[in-house]
Amino acid sequence: MLAKLCLALGLVLAFEGALYALFPTLLRSMMKQIETVSDSQLRIGGLAALSLGVLLVWLIS
Repeated sequence: MLAKLCLALGLVLAFEGALYALFPTLLRSMMKQIETVSDSQLRIGGLAALSLGVLLVWLIS
């Protein structure tokens, strides 16, 4: 279980790192735009991402 958790964390870090390495200007502009998004929209997006992630983990395991 711990090995799978470490693998998942490593994959997330590798994916995020690749995005920052390949598209730094795009990510910087996206971070500036996020200030204009309301808290409720961020919360809904976060819950949607959380739900999708849990669903994917459930389907794979």
